[in-house]
Amino acid sequence: MRLTTKSEYALLALIDLARHDSGGAVSVREIAERQAIPARFLEQVFAALRRAGLVRAVRGARGGFTLDGRAGSVSVLDIVEAVEGPLQPSVCDGVRNGVCERSAICAAGGVWDRATKALRDVFASETLADLAREQAELDASLAEGKA
Repeated sequence: MRLTTKSEYALLALIDLARHDSGGAVSVREIAERQAIPARFLEQVFAALRRAGLVRAVRGARGGFTLDGRAGSVSVLDIVEAVEGPLQPSVCDGVRNGVCERSAICAAGGVWDRATKALRDVFASETLADLAREQAELDASLAEGKA
């Protein structure tokens, strides 16, 4: 199970997109500036998100990206797997599946399996809409504190 900066950036970027997508495309540069993410790296992340069908590219002077569907139907698991690939327990798991001679006598395998299931369950239970709503509340609370 390997979660990288790509997952973090993809999630932050899509929360931002969900909050700022009011019918028009949002540029990667705008998202990168708001989220303090390197734009060139974010472009690569968006390429993976587009290939997975989570965002749609819009060309032209007002081009950028829009969500390809409703934020309520996109889970954190969808986002993570779009940029990282399928979640798997560990390097051990890849080896355990028929290659590792210890697979039948290794207690660690069960722990990794349960940990991955728990992580998948958490990621699958949270939607992009949930996180965008929570971020809006956090931003409003912060704005009230400054006023």
